[in-house]
Amino acid sequence: MSCGRSPWLTGRHRVGWVRLKATRRRLVIAVGAVIVLVSAPWLWTTISAQGHLYDASAAPTADVVIVLGTQVAADGRTPENRLAGRLRTAAALVTSGKAGSVLVSGDGGGDSGDEASVMTSYLVDELKVPKDKVAADPYGLDTYDTCKRAKDLYGIDRALIVTQSYHLSRAVTVCRSLGLDVDGVRARCDGCGKWLLAEKAVRDYFASGKAAWDVVRQRPAKVTTAG
Repeated sequence: MSCGRSPWLTGRHRVGWVRLKATRRRLVIAVGAVIVLVSAPWLWTTISAQGHLYDASAAPTADVVIVLGTQVAADGRTPENRLAGRLRTAAALVTSGKAGSVLVSGDGGGDSGDEASVMTSYLVDELKVPKDKVAADPYGLDTYDTCKRAKDLYGIDRALIVTQSYHLSRAVTVCRSLGLDVDGVRARCDGCGKWLLAEKAVRDYFASGKAAWDVVRQRPAKVTTAG
């Protein structure tokens, strides 16, 4: 009896190996397809915003600068660092003559406090933006609602929009998809650590899916009356 390999066993193992390779290939293709599908909305926001993103010093001009709301500080009366950075950037645009007025848009009944009121007070009291140049929308409950309401209820057709860089492409793309001619301006982010920025970038990656769905179905703003 031969002590060598059995041709039958070798053939069986070869078939098993071929099947394993085929299974792995299908799995890789499936994973790749899922990644592409999940990434498509993020790619849409990123590519669509190209040519419309600026630093404050290079920003074009517009009658209005829209400031997107976010969390206020624990005292409920002052802006948290990221929000303060957005407001300081907007104030600089007004001071330099790149924008004539400011629309602050945030959640007036948010968990952390009244974003719109805090934003208005900070602009007027701390940054010395004239009060008659500041309007507040307390129903900018998310980025889509801010853009939708700015156009439909506040009559804005052309504006600058200010937020941090990780959020800016989505904001610009959503607004432009709703017919609002906007250019995005990167806000200051004093005190933003690398882990916070990474966390927000990941969050924005997944939020792009909801943004795309909102735009596709042209959903109404959650609140359709003026503030």
